[in-house]
Amino acid sequence: MRALLARYVAKQGQDGLVERTLRVMAEAVRRNEPGCLIYRASRSTEDPHVFLLYEEYEDEASLLAHRGTPHFQELIEGTIAPVLESREREILVPLLEPFGGAPEASRP
Repeated sequence: MRALLARYVAKQGQDGLVERTLRVMAEAVRRNEPGCLIYRASRSTEDPHVFLLYEEYEDEASLLAHRGTPHFQELIEGTIAPVLESREREILVPLLEPFGGAPEASRP
């Protein structure tokens, strides 16, 4: 299993576009990527320009496939990335199983 933690900081006035696009992206992932177990986007309560994404994939191949999808290229690379001040990503290996429900309950 692989997880991805990403932190996006939107440029001034672009936070609405980032949020709308992340919502579209979540739906595209849900429909088209069975190897994605969790796709969760959150927005900071302290700074509305900051977004955190947490994603879990069955394996590294599923994570790599995610990056190659047309929706990733169009929505993340084509729409969101150009309006970010910064973008940080970290690949992780989950240590614990989620609790409070099945992993499928976390899907958008």
